[in-house]
Amino acid sequence: MEQVDFLVIGSGSGLDVANAAVQRGQSVAVVEKGSLGGTCLNRGCIPSKLLLYHADVLETVERAGEFHIDAEVTDVDFADIVREVNEEVQADSESIRRGLRSSSRHTLFEGEGRFVDERTVEISGGEDDGTRVRADTVLIAAGTRPAIPDIDGIESVDYLTSTEALQLETPPDHLVVVGGGYIAAELGHFFGAFGSDVTIIGRRPNLLPEADAEVAAAFTERYAERFTVHTGHAATSVFESDGQVTVEAHPYEYGDGGGIVDGDAVTVTGDELLVAAGRTPNTDTLNLDAAGVETDDRGFVETNEYLRTTAEGVWALGDIVGEYLLKHSANHEAQAVARNLFGEKLQPVDYTAMPFAVFASPEVAGVGAHESELKEAGREYATRTYRYDETARGDAMKADGFLKAIIGLDGEILGCHIIGPDASTLVQEVVVAMKAGSGTVQDIRESVHIHPALSEVVQRGFSGQFNRGGHSQHSH
Repeated sequence: MEQVDFLVIGSGSGLDVANAAVQRGQSVAVVEKGSLGGTCLNRGCIPSKLLLYHADVLETVERAGEFHIDAEVTDVDFADIVREVNEEVQADSESIRRGLRSSSRHTLFEGEGRFVDERTVEISGGEDDGTRVRADTVLIAAGTRPAIPDIDGIESVDYLTSTEALQLETPPDHLVVVGGGYIAAELGHFFGAFGSDVTIIGRRPNLLPEADAEVAAAFTERYAERFTVHTGHAATSVFESDGQVTVEAHPYEYGDGGGIVDGDAVTVTGDELLVAAGRTPNTDTLNLDAAGVETDDRGFVETNEYLRTTAEGVWALGDIVGEYLLKHSANHEAQAVARNLFGEKLQPVDYTAMPFAVFASPEVAGVGAHESELKEAGREYATRTYRYDETARGDAMKADGFLKAIIGLDGEILGCHIIGPDASTLVQEVVVAMKAGSGTVQDIRESVHIHPALSEVVQRGFSGQFNRGGHSQHSH
């Protein structure tokens, strides 16, 4: 039995806490069954965004004619693009591995970890197979994996998840995507930019259902101009024949219970099927019962406001806790766990102003409340929508997009939702105002904005006339 001060399962954001433990003189064990660096580095945001930037460059060249510039793309070495990105990712992962192996205070166990007792993990697979490690403190940061929906015939066809799609060295002729969230949107943009016909099948009325409804509707409309989009449909069966995959989807209705409803089915055939229907937590691989760690009804680890689990001395963070499945949220949680483990007093993790972004075309970003949430809560609010092309920079870019600002009647910033170029950058000003300033429109209005920069979209979006929304007993 190995004994350490601190053990972390997973080598993503949990490594930040492990390193904080090392800095305080603790002995640390890291358990990782896959490549070092976690989902973000190996199978998520890093490779996808590196690839997507290539698509953005191609799209920029192809739009050159709009600006009276004669340019054409004569060749694309798609395989080289994919290989270069994956080699960079592998080099970064290997660098983390070498760092842990060379550390005198880190011990790396490369295999799958399963609890066998309180704060005791057994390794299976690899050179450390059968080794047991006990720690004074354990951190569960084992992430999620692609969810595979219950589709008739799915187990008998070759399909891609995001993991395999990021390594394809030839774009499909026709990519069929099951799922309408950010992974479907981003990979649809990537392969579509490089010549694939793309069909997206999503159950919700709009793509990007986690975005504000007005932005999601605009995004869906833009994608319907580029691709074949079947929203409000659920894939019900799939089969493969002669190298082609055929998906049948039926109308799907949300509401009380939701589910398949009567209506016209659609049948789509392509040479590749991408299943991008969300993520499922890796809790089922950890034998959490042996550790006394409870999960919620979705399978995510239950934690309190400090990110403690139901077991003494066991903490959790990242995708596996199911709060926000975002790398920057996991990093934020890692800071909170380190602070609570090694600080003088416990502090709740603060999810105020947690932003998100979708690096598709168009780009989407948002922070704070959606208008629909405020309506359902019966809260009074006001909104203002401002278009990119109403600024000098947006006009020069021929940018098609808008910012939607949502404020309380006292001027408090409640939310901001953007669709258009550099949305992920523009929203950051609003995040800072909500988090570090007074949290009101005055923080934005009274800050000097460079003219004529794209940031004027934010400045003007939070200035001028707002439209009253919501309802309460005081509304008229």
